[in-house]
Amino acid sequence: MYALKNKVQLIGNLGGKPEVKNTESGKKLAQFNIATSESYRNAKGEKVTETQWHRVIAWGKLAEIAEKYLDKGKEIAIEGKLVNRSYNDKDGNKKYITEIQLNELLMLGAKPGEN
Repeated sequence: MYALKNKVQLIGNLGGKPEVKNTESGKKLAQFNIATSESYRNAKGEKVTETQWHRVIAWGKLAEIAEKYLDKGKEIAIEGKLVNRSYNDKDGNKKYITEIQLNELLMLGAKPGEN
């Protein structure tokens, strides 16, 4: 159970192509957002769909894979851990971010040309 303390698994769709950077130390970093949606019926019987956006960061080899293969709308399954960080914006206000640090990536759906 020790490995399950900080573990996130999601299946969703990419909101856009990953943003890729090389750090000063030479490591590759990819950042992207995925959307997950849930549907339910409200008290009036109307179908309601709620979408949540999740920020994902990938380092090294996973960042290279994300850069090469991921694109807007692609359905993926991810596994990672939640990471919290803070920074000061240009006005000096403290901002807090929760991200998913990617450990595993699985591309879902049809391969290109198999539709």
